This record gives sequence, structure tokens and C-alpha cells, in this order.
Amino acid sequence: MCGRFSQHYTWQEIQAFSQPLANALPPEQGNLQPRYNIAPTTNVHMILPAEGGRELRSARWGLIPSWFKGASPKEFKFATFNARVEDFDQKSSFKNAYKSRRCIIPASGFFEWTGPKADRTPHYFSAANGDPLGIAGLWERWKRPEGEEVTSCTMVVRDADEWTARYHDRMPSFLQPDDFDAWLSGSAGKELLRKTPPKLQEWVVDKQVNKTGAGDSDPATIQAIRS
Repeated sequence: MCGRFSQHYTWQEIQAFSQPLANALPPEQGNLQPRYNIAPTTNVHMILPAEGGRELRSARWGLIPSWFKGASPKEFKFATFNARVEDFDQKSSFKNAYKSRRCIIPASGFFEWTGPKADRTPHYFSAANGDPLGIAGLWERWKRPEGEEVTSCTMVVRDADEWTARYHDRMPSFLQPDDFDAWLSGSAGKELLRKTPPKLQEWVVDKQVNKTGAGDSDPATIQAIRS
């Protein structure tokens, strides 16, 4: 599964990645805040189709289905930050979003761990060419009882390819830029999610990342550490 990742890019970089991005370079927002240790239940960027192209929006990472009857997202006890490609179209939390509310979650990289639980070694993965990664996602709208709407999302995960399997048996389902439109529009299905992933690179990082949210604003969080 994928339970931690990073999003650190400028408006210009995300515009180049997601052409065309309808809300690129909004002067009132300035630059994008880089984040290096994003954990579930916090807000992340997602890309949605929009008039004139695509739109970068914010959503809670951890999908809350529209049918949930609780008063707060904290009351939803299921782990929905990942959706397994094998069965998300059958799960009540995800199947409606798969039909009509798809997104792309841009990532600068993601983390996985090896070793014993008491002393886990964190590894950081990013595209070998340095480009952002496009992770297939689903999103949903849920309303609090008082009427406030909460937008949330999940990232799709698949079985790891041979290279990534040395570290973990699962990995995000990456989309190639040429497949962005087909995924977002719903004109293509799961076949896009099992394509050969982009070439990745990996290195060990400091164990501070083992703590949720630690170093989220610090670029040193993803710097290589070698023993």
C-alpha cells in the first residue's frame, strides 16, 4: 500500500505536467506550498477535468463515501486512503467514484519501508527522470449534517512490478500523460492501471519520516542517507 508521499512542485512545473491546467498561476495564491511527508487524512492536491482543460484542487486524503451518515470524518473508521485495483469497482466506498469521479494525484515521490517493525528503514521513490508522477485516483463529495461539503480522495494501488517488489509487494497505479484524458473521462478502465510503470529511483532517507507529518515542510526529509 502507499501511506505516505510528497508533493513539491511549482505552478509552472505542475502546469507542464498536467497541460492544459485551467487554474495555473493564480496570482492570489502565489506559489504552491511544498510538502515532503504527507500522511492520510491531511489535504492533498488532485487534478480534475475542468472547463478549458484540467483543474488543480485540494481534497482530504482518505475517501469518505457520500452515503456515510456520521457527523465528522473522524467517525469514518475504514482506511480508504488506498483503493486496490483488483476490487475497488466492487467496494461500496469506491465503486460510484470509479464510475464518475476520477482524478489524478500528482506526486513528487512516495515512501515505503523495509526491516522489522521496531526499526523500520524508510525508502523514498521518485521518477528516474525527475518528473512528477501521476497516480490514478478517485474522489468523492460528502456533506456534514449541518451542510458543509467535504471533498476527499483515494489513490489506486496495484501489485508491485519486479523492481519495486524488492521493497514492497504493492505500489501506486501510475498513469502515463497520454492516458490522463482517458482515465479522467471514464472512457478507459482498469487496463490503464496495470501498464508498465515509469522507471523509478530509490534511496534511504532519515528515520524522522517514520513519524507521521515529521519534516513535512523540510526538504531534508527526502535527502538520501547512507550508513
